Amino acid sequence: MTNIAITDQEYQEFCKYLESKCGIVLGESKQYLVRSRLGPLLSRNKISSMSELLQLVVSGRHRDLAVEAIDAMTTNETLWFRDFYPFEILSGTIIPEMVRRGKPLKIWSAASSSGQEPYSIAMAIQELSSKRPGLISEASITATDISSDMLNRCRLGVYDNLALSRGLSEARKRQFFDDAGDGKMKVKDTLKRVINFRQQNLLDSYSLLGKFDIIFCRNVLIYFSPAKKADVLNRLADCLNPGGYLFLGASESLTGLTDRFDMIRCNPGIVYKLK
Repeated sequence: MTNIAITDQEYQEFCKYLESKCGIVLGESKQYLVRSRLGPLLSRNKISSMSELLQLVVSGRHRDLAVEAIDAMTTNETLWFRDFYPFEILSGTIIPEMVRRGKPLKIWSAASSSGQEPYSIAMAIQELSSKRPGLISEASITATDISSDMLNRCRLGVYDNLALSRGLSEARKRQFFDDAGDGKMKVKDTLKRVINFRQQNLLDSYSLLGKFDIIFCRNVLIYFSPAKKADVLNRLADCLNPGGYLFLGASESLTGLTDRFDMIRCNPGIVYKLK
């Protein structure tokens, strides 16, 4: 029988480890979250207690287990076309403005989780291209996540009925998905072709990613300390081409963190433009 109890000291040590590796700040009294997220790793790795698992992870003696633990702690639910307004702003204002330069459009979806955001961006681009033929000559999306497991799911692009019901219309299901059997649907190759999935820790260097016109970094920074938020935001600014745009989550703000962007109110919603 496995023991999932965690002492206060073990919890504090794991919190420090998690923040150092991926920026996430758990805060006080979130032991229940650690137990629920890491519990399945015990039987999978034949470990008898949560104490032993945390010691193996924090000590660095078991690299594969550490990767599994970080994957489990950084996996968050997401929606198709989450909050709607970023995709309306993207299609209605930003893309038409950007493509006038005559250069390929480059978009980065940071922390793409199970793929709903980058695929939603790709759908928005295809829909705009259908409405305005010839407007977009070339577009590419780089989708990154810290979790290798999530990235494998993204590349596969197969979703069950529950995942498909969260923000995706029937019309879009018919247009952008094929039947994969067993009540699941698979993203069409036409969407996959414009997306490059790759692993990226937001605390690490972005130098190999290149420059972008638009960055989506939504509902990620809420888990970071103020110092790490400021660091990530300034490095995201470095990744944007002149006049580039940054989308944050609805509850996220740049206040007190960086002065490198102008806030643009779009009614509804807010987007930030590089100064």
